[in-house]
Amino acid sequence: MKRTTILSLALLLSMPMMAQRTTSISLNPAEAKDKINKEIYGQFAEHLGTCIYGGLWVGPESSIPNTNGYRNDVLQALKDIKVPVMRWPGGCFADEYHWMDGIGPKENRPRMVNNNWGGTVEDNSFGTHEFLNLCEMLGCEPYVSMNMGSGSPEETAKWVEYMTAKDGPMAKLRKQNGREEPWKVKYIGVGNESWGCGGNMRIEYYSDLYRRYSTYCREFNGNRLYKIASGASDYDYNWTEVAMKQIGNRMNGLSLHYYTCYTWNGSKGSATNFNKDQYYWTIAKCGVGIEEVLKKHIAIMDEYDPRNHVKLLVDEWGTWWDEEPGSVRGHLYQQNTMRDAMVAAVSLNTFHQYTKRIGMTNIAQIANVLQSMVLTKGDKMVLTPTYYVFKMYTDNMEAINIPLYTISDTFKAENEQKGSPERVAPYVSASASKAKDGTVNINLANADLDNSNKVTIDLATIKGKIQKATILTSKDMKDHNTFEKPNVVAPANFKGATIKDGNKK
Repeated sequence: MKRTTILSLALLLSMPMMAQRTTSISLNPAEAKDKINKEIYGQFAEHLGTCIYGGLWVGPESSIPNTNGYRNDVLQALKDIKVPVMRWPGGCFADEYHWMDGIGPKENRPRMVNNNWGGTVEDNSFGTHEFLNLCEMLGCEPYVSMNMGSGSPEETAKWVEYMTAKDGPMAKLRKQNGREEPWKVKYIGVGNESWGCGGNMRIEYYSDLYRRYSTYCREFNGNRLYKIASGASDYDYNWTEVAMKQIGNRMNGLSLHYYTCYTWNGSKGSATNFNKDQYYWTIAKCGVGIEEVLKKHIAIMDEYDPRNHVKLLVDEWGTWWDEEPGSVRGHLYQQNTMRDAMVAAVSLNTFHQYTKRIGMTNIAQIANVLQSMVLTKGDKMVLTPTYYVFKMYTDNMEAINIPLYTISDTFKAENEQKGSPERVAPYVSASASKAKDGTVNINLANADLDNSNKVTIDLATIKGKIQKATILTSKDMKDHNTFEKPNVVAPANFKGATIKDGNKK
């Protein structure tokens, strides 16, 4: 496999010169109006495998360098990508989690079996205080998922009160556990995957249950809640339609889950051993595939909510491959290659185009699970190619999306799975934004395994100079970082971009 490239610019950049293909992009700054919500770069941390224990949290007694139990290396890595929001405690785990088991002196907290993910026994040392304090340390918004599957409205009501009230019995209990002032908690998820692991409900039943549970998610002391309903998986457009009809403006957001994997004969495929056809199918599914899904769900939401009150939240997305050989079954530990980085770039470029309706996305997951930012092993940590995409794209947060038009060669992709649709996708994916200080950011991803690409960008009325240009590339799309070789894939400065006659090349 030949070189492929992901490019991110603070202002302007192109693919390597001497290209066999050409792409032209036209920016339309006059039509720029929709903000790219920083929450589109959100993260997801579930009690799954070693995402929490060993990934984020090692405990204050650990020999691994930590601050109050949080790994110092992971903390710094997450600060560097400016994590805007973190979803917790699940996922499927949320609907079996009883929050009172995770408060008070750690030696008194009961142990529990994680029935969803490998039967792992957890000691509940990471609970409400540990999560919300972590969010404060990172400067990010907490997104807390309530237990609707096996919990009760009373349990939900008391949890919200415990976290956000100044006075009352739950506030008193919180103060006894060492936290005097309430936390600011904005995002509340009312159930998770209620069509599956969250209770195997019908949407009609879930809609009524949401109305009941959300009633008891009360607001205290000016803390305004943003209530999120459990939404559809992939192509279940009926779920979205019924939710919009029966829940409507009682919710602030409706979730959507969309994973990219290559399923064949019961396998999702290897994270590191894949062929060219599997690679291109993956890129098409995370690009034109997710765009088709977004358009259809958004069209339904537009019909019932023309004023755009209810946002679409893709609060689980990313690649899902077979677990790494030798890892614990049910822990969903997978490696992270340049292919995953390409998925991240193409997906984020797509999300930018629909930010008018998309209020948040949360890649799954932040550490050691699925398409993670970091991998840890003992006292070692490695940054993944996906992490570097998020770091390269941070300048897009809160910037205004600049609509663009791309003319690029395309490829056809088809999964061997019977009935899987053939998709036609462009080799080059792009997005652009304008920050508050006037800086224009252009993000390019060339998915072509065999050819470099000369990209010419018509800047229209934009004038300026190139401030910085960063490239993430590797000789092989299977390349990845390991604990032994942590810098195989890493970003570098790019000097191949020029401005000529008002165009960028």
